[in-house]
Amino acid sequence: MKSEFKTVSVIGLGYIGLPTAAMLASRKVNVIGVDVNENAVQAVNRGEILITEPDLDMVVSAAVNQGYLRATTTPEKADAFIVAVPTPFCDGHKPDLSYVESAARSIAKVLEKGNLIILESTSPVTTTDQMAGWLAEERPDLTFPHQAGEDCDVCLAYCPERVLPGRIMQELIRNDRVVGGMTPHCSRRAIDLYKIFVDGACIETSSRVAEMCKLVENSFRDVNIAFANELSMICDELSIDVWETIALANRHPRVNILQPGPGVGGHCIAVDPWFIVSQSPEQAKLIRTAREVNDSKPEWVLGQVVQAIAKVRQQKDGPVKVACFGLAFKPDIDDLRESPALQIAKTLSMLDGVEMTAVEPFISELPESFSGKCTLGKTSVAQKSADIALLLVDHTEFRSLKRKDFPGIVIDTKGIWD
Repeated sequence: MKSEFKTVSVIGLGYIGLPTAAMLASRKVNVIGVDVNENAVQAVNRGEILITEPDLDMVVSAAVNQGYLRATTTPEKADAFIVAVPTPFCDGHKPDLSYVESAARSIAKVLEKGNLIILESTSPVTTTDQMAGWLAEERPDLTFPHQAGEDCDVCLAYCPERVLPGRIMQELIRNDRVVGGMTPHCSRRAIDLYKIFVDGACIETSSRVAEMCKLVENSFRDVNIAFANELSMICDELSIDVWETIALANRHPRVNILQPGPGVGGHCIAVDPWFIVSQSPEQAKLIRTAREVNDSKPEWVLGQVVQAIAKVRQQKDGPVKVACFGLAFKPDIDDLRESPALQIAKTLSMLDGVEMTAVEPFISELPESFSGKCTLGKTSVAQKSADIALLLVDHTEFRSLKRKDFPGIVIDTKGIWD
């Protein structure tokens, strides 16, 4: 069956938008990528990418060369629009929907009767409804679901991404999708679009349920990580090996404790629970506490390093050489968003009398926000010279190292060097 969607526009060419655009283009759909970042637009039009994601470079290059994918900074007419822009939070952990609003108002100018708009950005409940309101303000000549129901001129739906960095291209195809339209007809049209490339099930629901589902998924994971992180701090206080404790506890047939780390990063898990808390502050007690536990873990790690620095200073003169192994928010990717490892490294680099080296094999230069004194180094050099080796990310490159290979103090927040 031929698809009604001949041209699809993807607004936002980041870690989700670009892979989605490339996947649609690989199915021979004409795709127009839109981004405010001129560098990102130019890179796509050259058939290149500015992010690290397995297989994405190949798919983008092929799609551009075959004429199915191009990028621009200005929205153009299309049959469907997928919005995948950032949704950070402001002070006080309040959701910042300014990017979504800006995207909505920008595409409103080129909307036509019969268009479909899908919001993929992780958002608080009712964001899709708000988006419909912004569109209606810009285009009073068109009707939207909150005005005309099933008879609307433009359909709106919400469909959150649920992919894992490092496996995005595979999971875009295989994973089930929760598709929430503002009306049943909106849901069905959105499902028709996703079935162009999704082999997993596309499950129909309402936009509000779909919005909440995404927040619940990441909040569930955050609560479980918080249990492991809190346990690691308790075990340290009691001089107990947390890794052995978890391994033995997990031999119980109904126990599956996650592994602790230096905190929680990435745009999703570190952010999404706050969207629930912001809308239901009195009821979201456990979700808030989990966030606070995970947000506090980097400070606890810093405390461990500061104690180690004091020990080294008792034994030598001159600067203390600290090597941070890993800056990304998870293994084997270049994504530094909301990374606790980056936060820890930045703080250590600003300490007096500390000579900092960051070892991050997936980036070629430190981010501009790195205001402290720090150099980007190689694993072999940092391993031999560091007074304190701090493992923050369990990249594959680091897994072959052993604690005995380090001449100085080792602080392993991921438990792979024990």
